[in-house]
Amino acid sequence: MKLANATVLVTGANRGLGQEFARQALAHGARKVYAAARNPASVTLEGVVPVALDVTDAAQAAALARELGDVDLVINNAGIADLTGVLDPAGAEALRRMLETNVFGILNVSQAFAPVLGRNGGGAFLNILSVASWISSPMLAAYGVTKAAAWSLTNAVRNELAGQGTQVLGLHVGFIDTDMTHGIDAPKLTAGVVVERAFAALEAGAPEVAIDELTQAVKRGLSAEPGIYTVPR
Repeated sequence: MKLANATVLVTGANRGLGQEFARQALAHGARKVYAAARNPASVTLEGVVPVALDVTDAAQAAALARELGDVDLVINNAGIADLTGVLDPAGAEALRRMLETNVFGILNVSQAFAPVLGRNGGGAFLNILSVASWISSPMLAAYGVTKAAAWSLTNAVRNELAGQGTQVLGLHVGFIDTDMTHGIDAPKLTAGVVVERAFAALEAGAPEVAIDELTQAVKRGLSAEPGIYTVPR
């Protein structure tokens, strides 16, 4: 999938990683970039077209797909994180809330826009996942459950859309220096670096990309004995 002359929809594009995806899409020569947010007035990046979208609302996603018939790249970036363990008293509610955005949000947008991409020659979905798709920690336990589900969903969508020539790229990455990770004391990548590497993988036609060394090491460890995911962290 080439970015030059593409028409791009970025969810959660009003700040952080989503805003950087929108900015770099324009820099790569995208013909048009729709920047989606629950409140489109919060989109401040010049050169984009703000649109209203709550990814947890399937009807709204479907209505937007009917309106934006020219899209050929969808970046499923919208996501939330609640630093809660699954056995925490608040864990179940936090998990349900994150599943609605991190999993069903991707599903809603994918169901809505898959036919649009098909009509436009195939196009691509780029789904933002995480190193937490593969390993768990007490701080990110519930969040990791949602990202593991989003990884499986990404693989399922890729299989189902192969026949219409749609590229589906899953992006796994560690901590990124955005508002979402404020207060977390850990090494972080800049949003700019993440987007640069993501777009390089997209244009190379990749189905999956592990952005940083930590994530690459974790991916290699999935087939180890014992598996890296079985080791308490």
